[in-house]
Amino acid sequence: MKLGHLLLTGLLMLVSLVAQATPIDTYEFNNPSNQQRALTLANELRCPQCQNQNLVDSNSPVARDLRLEVYKMVDEGKSDDQIIEFMTTRYGEFVLYKPRMEAKTYALWLGPVLLLLVGLFIAYSFIRRQRIRPEAPTALSADDQQALQRILKGKQDK
Repeated sequence: MKLGHLLLTGLLMLVSLVAQATPIDTYEFNNPSNQQRALTLANELRCPQCQNQNLVDSNSPVARDLRLEVYKMVDEGKSDDQIIEFMTTRYGEFVLYKPRMEAKTYALWLGPVLLLLVGLFIAYSFIRRQRIRPEAPTALSADDQQALQRILKGKQDK
């Protein structure tokens, strides 16, 4: 039992070390504010090779090169807009985690809201149709009335 716990603990520690691994860059920034700005930008840009990681989280050679490119441009004094424009010109809108609000990206921005509204409308319609409406009581036929009278009379006699 102890061996199993020890192996499980070791496995979990190994997995946590791998999950927390991030690339370490040795780039020397001109000042700490440039470093913070460059890291913020690199976090907002997607790695073209990994696709679901930003430049900071990715270990791919392409991401490393692009991180260094962003760091250099920040130290050269380029604005965030200039750096983003350079990246989108070179790699397309895909590198942006937050696409710009343009005619071609309206579906990305408005699609989830429209799907939610359509889903709510369908759910409302479905629930409304499923409601049980109480029916008006129907009149008893003459035979049913006589049978009911006999039952009630039988109960009173007892």
